[in-house]
Amino acid sequence: MSEEILMNVTPMESRVALVENGILQEVVVERERSRGIVGNIYRGKVVRVLPGMQAAFVDIGLDKASFIHVGDLEAGDASTEEPDIRLLLREGQSLLVQVVKDPLGTKGARLTGHLSVSSRYLVYMPKNNHIGISNRIEDSARQNLLKSGLADALAEVMTEPEDKVMQAGYIIRTAAEFSDYHDFVADVRYLKRLWRALQKKMAAPTVPALIYEDLNVCERTMRDFVYPELEKIRVDSHSVYERLIKFAKEFIPEFVDKIEVYDSSRPIFDLFSVEDEITKALGRKVQLKSGGSLVIDQTEAMTTIDVNTGTFVGKRNLEETIFKTNLEAATALARQLRLRNLGGIIIIDFIDMKSEEHQRQTLRTLEKAVEKDKTTSHVGGFSDLGLVQMTRKRTRESLEHVLSESCYVCDGRGSIKSAETVCSEIFREILREARAYENSRLLVLASQSVVDRLIDEDAGVVADLQELLDKQIEFQVEPVYTQEQFDVVLS
Repeated sequence: MSEEILMNVTPMESRVALVENGILQEVVVERERSRGIVGNIYRGKVVRVLPGMQAAFVDIGLDKASFIHVGDLEAGDASTEEPDIRLLLREGQSLLVQVVKDPLGTKGARLTGHLSVSSRYLVYMPKNNHIGISNRIEDSARQNLLKSGLADALAEVMTEPEDKVMQAGYIIRTAAEFSDYHDFVADVRYLKRLWRALQKKMAAPTVPALIYEDLNVCERTMRDFVYPELEKIRVDSHSVYERLIKFAKEFIPEFVDKIEVYDSSRPIFDLFSVEDEITKALGRKVQLKSGGSLVIDQTEAMTTIDVNTGTFVGKRNLEETIFKTNLEAATALARQLRLRNLGGIIIIDFIDMKSEEHQRQTLRTLEKAVEKDKTTSHVGGFSDLGLVQMTRKRTRESLEHVLSESCYVCDGRGSIKSAETVCSEIFREILREARAYENSRLLVLASQSVVDRLIDEDAGVVADLQELLDKQIEFQVEPVYTQEQFDVVLS
């Protein structure tokens, strides 16, 4: 399978695209003025404790207060029941926290007190005392080999008395599956230097304060998403290219030769139609090759995906047609989840299947498709209503929320009142005004579509109203008004 990463860098934003076999699979957009803060460590101040929710709001210097639950606090023995949060936090208290979820919509950032910092192959968690390994590395012999290699690396690097506390608290990342002792030595030395520097910053009394800022999107991609199967990394900025080469030489020297600077006059995201795919990913409807379709709707509570047969009529019978459409939809929607970065609760309404075997195969196809996704997800079975519920970890805003904003006309509803409905509202307002004030003339200000209806289809109603009220009713088009806006003024 051919895989490569494309990086488009401008002064305003950086974009990273993962392409597999010429098809866009994932895209990350990071704006300079609104960079994601997941992974950042802050010294914050508790501004409010909520005993009823076992949570607290913490000021870390953002516009909105951030949120931390008692389960995310360092509270000693994890085997005991959750303590009363009032025993752990008080208003005005200083607290070291790390962001695990960006601010989403009206919600502030989600925080944890369990700090961690990452390198290419390891995650160091200073408050833990064990060595873990990624669930994606399933081979037990490989697990034992990696743990042994890490133990040897720790024994070599952590030689000073103050290093004793850093001899445990590590997770071996998926990227380390084929690494060796020397790779771990380099990572442990890096984490040691990094943590020593952070400890000095943590000693400062300033609150709120940024202690540690995670890498930018390009360097973060090099750290987290570069693996042996990757063929090349193309970047269209010479300065970023130099930074990535320096980063690769220090942490992943085997990938230095795979990094290329893109000099063509053709925009880098025009390769593999990446730009077009991003535009399509902002739409509700996704066409399937067979003629079927997916309809994807995001709400604050969940994302729903509806599968339709569309123009696909099949060749044998209805059940076979439905089954083939659902199989294709399962693969396509897994890609859409990655591409659109959809997270939280996801409800999938496959076309109803009578055969339990077809349901099992559809579910297995979906599970296999989401295995490629590095973001943690869980797929449930079919419910009694024929729906599939799944979850996907949400840490950053979806592609739609990054690139779009609510429509100012409909305020995000997706529909507006019809001209007929607005005309009825205008007639009611005219009656209200006529009864409240003594005047002989009323002026209605409205949009072009509404005024057109008032002087055409509803002209008879207007005439009857003028006769009933014994008042002159006039209309004026206001170009800046939306279809729902109007005013009835005395004149």
